[in-house]
Amino acid sequence: MENSDILRKIRYTFDLGDDKMIVIFGLAGLEVTRAEVSEWLKKEDDPDYKGILDFQLATFLNGFIIHRRGKKEGPQPVNEKRTNNNIIFRKLKIALNLKDDDILEIFKLVDMRISRGELSSFFRKPTQDKYRPCKDQFLRNFLHGMQLKYRETK
Repeated sequence: MENSDILRKIRYTFDLGDDKMIVIFGLAGLEVTRAEVSEWLKKEDDPDYKGILDFQLATFLNGFIIHRRGKKEGPQPVNEKRTNNNIIFRKLKIALNLKDDDILEIFKLVDMRISRGELSSFFRKPTQDKYRPCKDQFLRNFLHGMQLKYRETK
């Protein structure tokens, strides 16, 4: 999935305005402008669109964790230079304080059934035997289910 799509879905799900997005980036140590946020959130076919880099998305997700759960004591998480779906999925799990049962329920909201073992394989270290890369379809369905669960209907 494109980083900008992920950012747009999180913004929509939690109804985050530009000011709140800027604050969230700042919580993880990255100063951004309203113009940058606006460019990242535009659709790809817009001439003013600029893609968000992996480092910037990782910073936003770390800030989102702090925003949702508070700042932890000690050293803060390092903003990864490269992300993948597994890292993004793990950061969302942490930010929302989700247990495996919660995630399985979110997948049920979008009629996607996965086993507990399959789910745990996404959160393992890549060096472990049972590690499995999280494909776009899983992350896309999780984000959609997250939207169904957390988005307040007006």
